[in-house]
Amino acid sequence: MTTPADIIARGRRVILMEQAALARTAERIGPTFADAVALIANAKGRTIVAGIGKSGLIGRKIAATLTSTGTPATFLHPTESVHGDLGIVGMHDVAILISKSGETDELLPLLEQLQRLGVGVIAITGETDSTLARSADVALDASVEEEACPHDLAPTTSTTVTLALGDALAVALLEVKGFRREDFARLHPGGSLGRKLLTKVSDVMLADGLPVLGSTATMREAVVLLAEKRGIVLVEEQGKLLGLLTTGDLTRLMEHEQNVFTVPVEQVMVRTPKTARADELGSAVVFRMEQHGIIAMPVLAEDGTIVGVVHLHDLMRAGAA
Repeated sequence: MTTPADIIARGRRVILMEQAALARTAERIGPTFADAVALIANAKGRTIVAGIGKSGLIGRKIAATLTSTGTPATFLHPTESVHGDLGIVGMHDVAILISKSGETDELLPLLEQLQRLGVGVIAITGETDSTLARSADVALDASVEEEACPHDLAPTTSTTVTLALGDALAVALLEVKGFRREDFARLHPGGSLGRKLLTKVSDVMLADGLPVLGSTATMREAVVLLAEKRGIVLVEEQGKLLGLLTTGDLTRLMEHEQNVFTVPVEQVMVRTPKTARADELGSAVVFRMEQHGIIAMPVLAEDGTIVGVVHLHDLMRAGAA
């Protein structure tokens, strides 16, 4: 009788097998990987990804990952390719062909047609001496000692390794091309991810009715503003930020000063506060706020002029966190 402990042990066995296979794959990464990245990076067209069965499913994911990280890619079904779909392939494209055995009957005719068109071919295969590996311009070794399937039949460990190699290619290309967070946001405008990457400080900051005092003000005036303006006061001179006051500064002052109202704000303010820029991504400012325990920041122009105040809670409500 199978017990819960047996089931847990089997689940762990699969994950540990795949973890070990990935570690061996990482050790094999070498010059051929750099060649594959260069082949894709230098291609003027798209990246065509093809595979059959489970390799095809992994290929679709690789194509999607490449596309979303700045390398236009499309999946091409090998069987359909020789029945008209080859028309999507251009002479400036590059192809990634995936096959565990490297001898997949449906894939080899596509390989032949791609070579006829002059398309560079990268093979991801578990057999480095296969027809596919020998014929490709670059062959990446996706071999595994055994599948996690107890019968060593169902593609499990091998598909994990192939997927990891595809991710490695995508991330390496992302860095080679200088693909930025802003580029990623442009390609992912929907959902919470899009909001996080597209929301800028200027979208959320308060720009009117700012809690501003001059350098000659006293804490009596500051206390009123702290209560009215969500716990932050900006001290300025001719529109330029001199310092910042928060309710925390007021609390600390009250601990050792009996008459806080007559104290000049200049004596209490923080003279080098953390600040934000209007064109910054909100997620970057949230990170700084959380890192330093800040609930609000002045927003400055490049010349130091105060243009707004941004609050952590507003950024979080906007989905920037």
